[in-house]
Amino acid sequence: MAELRVPKLNNNDTEYLLVEWLVPDGTPVHEDDAVVLVETSKATEELPADATGVLRHVVKAGAWCRPDEVIATVGDDAPVVVEDTPAPSEGPLVTAPAQAIIDAHGITPEQVAALGVRLVRRADVERLVAGAKLRELPRVQRAVARAVEVSHQTIPAAYVAVRMDLGPALERAKALTKEVRRPVGVAEVFVQAVAGLHDEFPLFFAALQGNHAVLSETPDIGVTVDLGEGLYVPVVHDAAGRTLKDVAVTLMKHRLAATTGEFKESDLSGANFVVTLHTEGEVEMAIPFVFPGTACALAVTAPADEGSALIGLAYDHRLINGRDASLFLAALRTAVAQWNGGAVV
Repeated sequence: MAELRVPKLNNNDTEYLLVEWLVPDGTPVHEDDAVVLVETSKATEELPADATGVLRHVVKAGAWCRPDEVIATVGDDAPVVVEDTPAPSEGPLVTAPAQAIIDAHGITPEQVAALGVRLVRRADVERLVAGAKLRELPRVQRAVARAVEVSHQTIPAAYVAVRMDLGPALERAKALTKEVRRPVGVAEVFVQAVAGLHDEFPLFFAALQGNHAVLSETPDIGVTVDLGEGLYVPVVHDAAGRTLKDVAVTLMKHRLAATTGEFKESDLSGANFVVTLHTEGEVEMAIPFVFPGTACALAVTAPADEGSALIGLAYDHRLINGRDASLFLAALRTAVAQWNGGAVV
């Protein structure tokens, strides 16, 4: 008999919510079948059976479960025979937390269907609840709050900023947008420019473990995305090994996912350097927090009319000193000035 255990989906959460069983107890399943929905602080993951046989639930929907906990078994026993089983109702799948809010506020099925999503989560329903004076923070914002709190409590951060001329790079980006048929802008420029400094500045992509710096093999660049539905930090994995088109396609996919919050956990995990975008309005300076598990956060602000912008670096002072931070920004300024997209396609 095989055991279905909850994988470790990220480094931030110690437990996840078992939202919904997609397959009833006692049903024959194949190893590749998605059988359960598990919700982390920022994403909902479908977990496969990982074995072929009859699925037996161990943990009920709506319960909290920890990484490596057994939530089901898959064995050779006989399946449950249910006569006159009604066909599943049409419409989206609604998670238990979302249904609780729907019931509490009297939201109609038509309103739920109008959301236009396959899986209705708590955050989706919260958008329908208007005019409430007291409102619980969405799960995404609660995750941001925890990250900020941990960062400020545990990471002695410092900050340095330099002014960079982004004009030539953005002109080149505008031309390359037509070539790769995807938007190319400051995010794509800085992902590639930062990734190119990985070998020269390995500590800026490292994680602190006791008295040791754990170096990374590849630059995995997180980029902040906030389209009004919460702050997400999806990751461009192995950014140095990607073409400009790869980077542009990945970031576009992440922006689209941010509109609904339908990320996979793998999209949000594994960043070892974070680029925070502050390009809305006329922001001239921003000081980001250092995300737990990383050493740096680069703040990219909107370029002024002449093309210059103040680019800031928040860094973990336990790993990086001020001189090295200044050298990194100087090298980054040169990389941005010389940026041409590299391997485009």
